[in-house]
Amino acid sequence: MMVKDPVCHMNVNEEKPGAKENFHGKTYFFCSNKCKATFDKNRDRFAKEE
Repeated sequence: MMVKDPVCHMNVNEEKPGAKENFHGKTYFFCSNKCKATFDKNRDRFAKEE
């Protein structure tokens, strides 16, 4: 299943993401560790944009 990276909005295969993180009970999938690092700096902003 494909999901959207909340940072760059790229489609990511949730079975093979570049990275993932649980935040407020939801799992976010990222295309790379770089996007995850950007998310980690401002989680509330990216979580709200989704």
